[in-house]
Amino acid sequence: MVKVHTLPHVPRWARIAAVGAALTNVPSALWRVAIALGVPVGLAQSEYDQLDAPGWGSLVLVGLSLVSELFAFLTLGLVQSWGETWPRWIPYLGGRRVPVLPATVVAGLGALATTVFGALFVHTSLNADMAATPWGLWLLNITYAPLLLWGPLLGAVTVHYYRRRTAVVPAPAR
Repeated sequence: MVKVHTLPHVPRWARIAAVGAALTNVPSALWRVAIALGVPVGLAQSEYDQLDAPGWGSLVLVGLSLVSELFAFLTLGLVQSWGETWPRWIPYLGGRRVPVLPATVVAGLGALATTVFGALFVHTSLNADMAATPWGLWLLNITYAPLLLWGPLLGAVTVHYYRRRTAVVPAPAR
C-alpha cells in the first residue's frame, strides 16, 4: 500500500479512498504511454495511425497521462496538510490557509466530471467499433475500468474534507 502522511484526525477510510482515487488513473495512463511508445496493445495499425503514435500524437498521449495523474494526485491534498495550508514554496499563498469553499467546489466539480467521464468512456469503450483484437479490447476495458471509481472516491473524500474543515470544535472545558 502507498504510504500517505495524512493529518492525524483523518480517518483510515478517507486515507484509503484518497489513495484509491489517486491510483485510478495509473492503468489507463500506462496504456496511453504504451501506445505513445509503439508497444503493441492489441490495436490495429489504423488505430495507431489515427492517434499518430508513435509520432506527434505521442506527445498528446503522454501529456494527457501526466495531466490526469496530476489531477488525481491532488485528491491527496484533501487528507494531507497541504490541502489545509498552502505549501511555503507557493508564491503569495505559502503558509496561508486553503479556503474551504473554493477547494470543496473545485473538488466536487472534479468528482462530478470524473464520474460522468468514467461512466461515458467505459460505456463507449465497451461498445466501441475499434479495429482491435479481442485481447486489445479486453486490455482497453481493464485499464479504463478503474476510472469508474475515481469520481465516487473523490466525492466521498471531498464531502469528508468539507465536513472536517467546517466542523465546530468545542472549546476545552475549564
